[in-house]
Amino acid sequence: MSRNDYSPCVEESGTGLSNSFWRKRDASMTTILNDEYYMRHALNEARMAFDKGEVPIGAVVVCRDRIIARAHNLTETLNDVTAHAEMQAVTAATNFLGGKYLTDCTLYVTLEPCPMCAGGLLWSQVSKIVYGAKDERKGYSLFSPTILHPKTTIVSGVLEDECSALLKEFFRQRR
Repeated sequence: MSRNDYSPCVEESGTGLSNSFWRKRDASMTTILNDEYYMRHALNEARMAFDKGEVPIGAVVVCRDRIIARAHNLTETLNDVTAHAEMQAVTAATNFLGGKYLTDCTLYVTLEPCPMCAGGLLWSQVSKIVYGAKDERKGYSLFSPTILHPKTTIVSGVLEDECSALLKEFFRQRR
């Protein structure tokens, strides 16, 4: 049996790795744990941001089929323009893993990362980025389409309509 037959398991308390961190993978896990499944978790984070009056963007970081970090925008709450969902999620994930690189991880985020977040994702060396809605005004692909790490895989448009609808509703209410 190889290490690939095991998945990391987050402790219930969320305090870090336990002796049971590596749990045998259930064969049925790969059937239900797909990009849409994890994007729904990112959407739940975005809804939390919405409820707090934050721009509703949510993110989760997944490592070997386990969510190791969850975050949403906190720019208003923290009075910090850099407190984007992606940066919050990367910080939580690297703290959880005990290192600065996310080479075996996937970031799921409801909106295409901005250039600032893309720069952070470059340095984190995240393996894959999956985003829902395209950011037609401030997305990294408009300004720096090659900013991400060359080995990073990009998947766009996952649950795009749901991600976009939440953002549109937020800004509709603000007008």
